[in-house]
Amino acid sequence: MRKHLGRLGLAAALTAALVAGTTVPATAATAHDGRRLQAALDDLHDLGITGVQGLTRVDGDTVRARAGVGDQERGSPVPLDGHFRMGSNTKTFVSVVVLQLVGEGRLSLDDTVERWLPGLVTGNGNDGRRITVRNLLQHTSGLYNYTGDITALGSQEDYLAHRYDHYEAEDLVALATKHEPGFAPGTSWDYSNTNYILAGMIIERATGRAWATEVRARILRPLGLSHTSEPGDRPYLPAPHAKGYQQWAPGGALHDTTRFNPTVADAAGSLITTPTDLARFWQALQRGRLLKPRQMAQLHQTVLAETFQDYIPGARYGLGIMFIPNRCGGYWSHGGDVPGMSTANAVDADGDRVAVLSLSTQLADEEPAAAVSRRTFRLMDDVICGPA
Repeated sequence: MRKHLGRLGLAAALTAALVAGTTVPATAATAHDGRRLQAALDDLHDLGITGVQGLTRVDGDTVRARAGVGDQERGSPVPLDGHFRMGSNTKTFVSVVVLQLVGEGRLSLDDTVERWLPGLVTGNGNDGRRITVRNLLQHTSGLYNYTGDITALGSQEDYLAHRYDHYEAEDLVALATKHEPGFAPGTSWDYSNTNYILAGMIIERATGRAWATEVRARILRPLGLSHTSEPGDRPYLPAPHAKGYQQWAPGGALHDTTRFNPTVADAAGSLITTPTDLARFWQALQRGRLLKPRQMAQLHQTVLAETFQDYIPGARYGLGIMFIPNRCGGYWSHGGDVPGMSTANAVDADGDRVAVLSLSTQLADEEPAAAVSRRTFRLMDDVICGPA
């Protein structure tokens, strides 16, 4: 959210995978990966992340680790497989549901927003007749990112005053359409949470059921993701969980931001999950368990993520999924940020190597935050490529 839901945040991080062709026994290799993962998470904690938990699964071998504390006051440890807010990784789930509906012939990527939500996107140069479903999923609509106008995301005082505010999806779209679009649909790229608020509304219009209900029926239940949920207005995280801590300004203190009303994120970022569940989702997605081949190809058809190039050079965006190039080719991912929490992940093309990381601190200090990002990118390369 803030700019949190508006960014992917960290890209992902974790442990090292086995070098291809190694003859090290699986138990020894797993122990080695465990040590590397623990060292990585300890580094992230030392860089200022209050608590961090991670999971990696490489060719069937799963490793979990944690570092720091889950509660600063009590000093309790971070749970090994605790719940966390996945933030914008929610978009991948929403995109999968839209693409399933496309595969069923119930809507088309070339349908306009106006076709499904007549009269909603209009005024100040915004025109739902020119924006397609594909534009929404790929962030090529030009629509303003509504989170720039969310009062609760500016300071600790604003957060405390507005963290329990309820929002309807129409409210969030209205915030966006008060602004002129950044560009004509399909002519450029910029990340906007408004796109996925609209995608969630289109799912409901096409199916007669809320987007979260469709996610539950089409993804969570078939994959057995029993610890992933859409909380509605509930501001709490299920137990066990680490608390989230936000640094609102450089040099400022960390503040507990664990509780807030997730309707401010809706289909752009409200889902809650665990490392185990999120890793299972990414593997199932890449292994073709959720989409037909044609829709898988559509999911992975990317454009240059133009406004991300300064900090993720070469990054490309598909339909609710990002491709990040690295030293062995690249990986698929979608990070997420909410106040006090960041989600990072990566999966290879075949779904054989996957990593999930949950960090329970959002830093405003530029250099520590950049160091955390560099560390996670370096670790991610080790996960996908094997140690350098």
